[in-house]
Amino acid sequence: MDLTNQRVLVLGLGVHGGGLGVAKWLVRQGARVTVTDLKRADELQASLDALRGLPIEYVLGEHRAQDFLAADLIVRNPGVPRESQWLQFAREHNIPVEMEMGLFVERLPRGMAQVIGITGTKGKTTTTLMLGEILRRANSKTVVAGNLRVSALDLLDQIDAATPVVLELSSWQLEAFPPHAISPHLAAITNLAPDHLNRYRDLDDYAAAKAIIFRYQQPGDFLVLNFDNKLLTHFAARTFGKVVWTSAARALKAGACREGDWLVWKWNGAAHQILRVSELRVPGDHNVANALTALALASLHGVAPAIIADALREFCGVEHRQELVRELNGVRYINDTTATAPAATVIALETFAPSGIVLIAGGAAKALAFDELARAIVAQVRAVVLLEGSATDKLEQAIYGAGGKNLIVGRFDRLLGAVERARALARPGETVLLSPACASFGMFANEFERGAQFKEIVRGLE
Repeated sequence: MDLTNQRVLVLGLGVHGGGLGVAKWLVRQGARVTVTDLKRADELQASLDALRGLPIEYVLGEHRAQDFLAADLIVRNPGVPRESQWLQFAREHNIPVEMEMGLFVERLPRGMAQVIGITGTKGKTTTTLMLGEILRRANSKTVVAGNLRVSALDLLDQIDAATPVVLELSSWQLEAFPPHAISPHLAAITNLAPDHLNRYRDLDDYAAAKAIIFRYQQPGDFLVLNFDNKLLTHFAARTFGKVVWTSAARALKAGACREGDWLVWKWNGAAHQILRVSELRVPGDHNVANALTALALASLHGVAPAIIADALREFCGVEHRQELVRELNGVRYINDTTATAPAATVIALETFAPSGIVLIAGGAAKALAFDELARAIVAQVRAVVLLEGSATDKLEQAIYGAGGKNLIVGRFDRLLGAVERARALARPGETVLLSPACASFGMFANEFERGAQFKEIVRGLE
């Protein structure tokens, strides 16, 4: 569609940048842009400031039927639920609805043939950035975008037919693909565990959203799956692409696996020892799994083993994910704010369990169970400092039920108080771990603001 002079309604500006890049790009295409969001202007100030001076009309704090009826095209923010009454209204009035990812991939020179897509409950950001570092060493034009607070459309002008495109794709972003019946040529799912059950009907519904990444693959495409994740093994029979397995727990006949201290790639009868696990600079078995997925995708893309090894060897991790903020008086302070589901916090506890842990957890609900996490807390944590939120009562009761009532040492409606309490409790050699297992809404705009505040507080400790 030529968007010149087309009336385009951006449904949801948001605070993560999802609608921001779309609005900027639409203006550059010559569209007549209206942005509508249920949030008020004061809640969207940072996004509005970034769009200042552009010819955009705003309808904030409400949605109006006349704005939808006047639109030639609606561009939906991934944060707008697929069941939204306004999307139903648009369908009833035959108004086309797109998402950023749909607009983006349809305009790529080679379409999905040049796309490597990565999704998963956890690990997708780390894996995406690992792969991006590898591919940039092989091709400096490599573009990395998607669910990274980086607008894909903003990067479209940099891409030609020889540009590899690496996309981190959330389940919500993947909802852009079914109207076009497309999936990436190279796709990977890092793992699957319950998450976002406040948005999806149940785990099967959530899994089906993740499965969109391979639903439309064709023979000649590839799907990389983690063999150690039982839920993923059921996907193998549902793709027309070729399944490539990874495993951090067992040797494989083909694919990417750990053998002893080596990460190994086996393909077409040949085996390559890529690098030693001990050479990875990011800790934990989950990062071994992430490295294996990145290794497999890079190898399928044709990158030489030596280039893969060099990139993985130098990869230092991702902000807000098990990030060491500082060490003070022998205590490590770790920012794991993006652990917004119980399964992610369980992984963090396993990573830092050799030291005593003072855990800061709690926050907004996503309709998830805390039983497994509560058992892990009782087994591996010395004290728990709780943050107020709609899920915190449920988390507290789960810890009580697992026998950990005495572990809970406070409950705070301000992060500063929680950090100060954790600092007072922590002993030399121990870890203060912000790994909330919950969403951030209520006390914070998003999980990144929560992590940024934690880092600022910790760096200010004397």
